[in-house]
Amino acid sequence: MIEAIQRFYKNRLSSPSDVTSQKNTNSALKLATAALLIEVSRADGEVKQEERDSVATAVQEAFALTEKETDELIRMADGEVEESVCSYEFTRLVKNGYSYEQKIYIIELLWQVVFADLEKDKHEEHLVRRIADLLHVSHKDFIRAKLKVKNGLEHDA
Repeated sequence: MIEAIQRFYKNRLSSPSDVTSQKNTNSALKLATAALLIEVSRADGEVKQEERDSVATAVQEAFALTEKETDELIRMADGEVEESVCSYEFTRLVKNGYSYEQKIYIIELLWQVVFADLEKDKHEEHLVRRIADLLHVSHKDFIRAKLKVKNGLEHDA
């Protein structure tokens, strides 16, 4: 996974002299976050266009990427999800690399993907709950993030 990240950021976002350990860590966190979003979009066995769009929007806005960079990151993350056996590798990176507030933000992004098609499947909710537990996000903050996203959607309708 780290090699794919390094290639992506070396070729697309930075000059070879800019590739540092910190950038590799940040790149890995972005890839892990995108992979978790993709996993949630697949949780119900059907990935709808609204969910794909939600993943792209979340990644682009969260990391201030261009459309091209977003597409490349999602392509790489999709490949990582295909090759992974479980989400532990991704959650471990996020757990160790982000602050508690950033983890709550990631949970909000996951809920945005869940609610993108206006249907909350039990498998999607279970996966978000499991990710929140692995990130050590409290149940209170898990629910608060869910309600924040859900209520935001109701106000937009």
